[in-house]
Amino acid sequence: MLRFLSSRETGEDNPILLQRAETTRRSYSLDLSRYRDVEQVSHSSSVNCLDIDLVEDRYLLSGGSNGMIFVYDLYNGTKDVKYSCNIVASVGLSNNDRHRCSIETVQWYPLDTGMFITSGTDRLLKIWDTNNLVVADHYEFKGIIYCHHLSSVAQQHSLIAVGYTGSSLKLIDMKSGSATHSLRGHQKPVQCVQWSPKDEFILASGSTDGQVLLWDIRRAKGSLMKMDQFNGEGLSNSKDTHVFAHDGHVNGLQFTTDGLLLVTLGTDQCIRLWSTASGRNTLVNYGKINNMSRRCVKISVSHNGSPDVIFIPEGSDINIYNIFSGSKIDVLRGHYNQVNCCKFQRNYQELYSGGNDRNILIWVPNTDDAYEEHLRTISCQKRPQARTQSFNQKTALPTADTWSSDED
Repeated sequence: MLRFLSSRETGEDNPILLQRAETTRRSYSLDLSRYRDVEQVSHSSSVNCLDIDLVEDRYLLSGGSNGMIFVYDLYNGTKDVKYSCNIVASVGLSNNDRHRCSIETVQWYPLDTGMFITSGTDRLLKIWDTNNLVVADHYEFKGIIYCHHLSSVAQQHSLIAVGYTGSSLKLIDMKSGSATHSLRGHQKPVQCVQWSPKDEFILASGSTDGQVLLWDIRRAKGSLMKMDQFNGEGLSNSKDTHVFAHDGHVNGLQFTTDGLLLVTLGTDQCIRLWSTASGRNTLVNYGKINNMSRRCVKISVSHNGSPDVIFIPEGSDINIYNIFSGSKIDVLRGHYNQVNCCKFQRNYQELYSGGNDRNILIWVPNTDDAYEEHLRTISCQKRPQARTQSFNQKTALPTADTWSSDED
């Protein structure tokens, strides 16, 4: 790190190299926070989904299996070392607009925290006014909604992609209120959908039929490409013309932040990495992962790392993988039950996770103990006795003991 600092100071290297080095170091060293948590008197049932707003990277949105919704403020306004993220808004059991069954997906409107979108097993997709906590609009489907997603980069459309128990992928136009546009190509229910973070017209979907399809919504005929785990070599001696990305259900997918790669998760115990330009399987071996979930698994990818890492829930743990080598970097242990979702905070390289134990845990970069001791010391210096320290004590190193004796 000192070499990167020196190179940036002298102008020998591009300043982005220092940023990527520090981002990577922090992403690789996540550990359960000892000084931060969220207000625990919130969810009385399992936490199924999380999202962090893209405007300020400050507000955490969560949805539970009993239909409750909470908004947490992640900003530490007190500047204390130890603090809890407070609830700033909630949709409780007494709210007439709440979901009557489990919420499966929550998402902030990408351009403004004044609106968010939820969907669940009550077959409803709802668009909420955050300020008044009322439903501004809603759409009813003929089956359970597994997942929905709104593009974060779209400027020419405002379409919400919805995967549900039907075999077609539904597109809802927020401007016109139309819910008639369908993308047909899957043979069974669509469990996960995701818009590309770079191209507003590119959409990926995964289904219980084992297929992963890439769509260009400007095309009138079918999908743009179908992902084949064998890259075309598995059809040479077979009469079956169908290609499959996984040998089981596809219940998790996530684009990398540059949109060039797509990570998919299946019930065949496999994680696969795909090139979105060619549709080819990169054949990275991540090993087997225990995944028998019947719902959409919310996986996450780090931002601006070198290389990036993938966060994938497995039982009560969260596995961290190197996206290019496939090696397992670490396992985050802290939940007491099944982990349903995880969300990476891009600006501070932190991870938030929720599970069936009704907890939302915060995973932060593990800084060295000397610096943590320095933070505790600064907190203690707020006492009046701390103001009488000598000049030598005030200029001590961060790792030095700057306590003043109460007996002096």
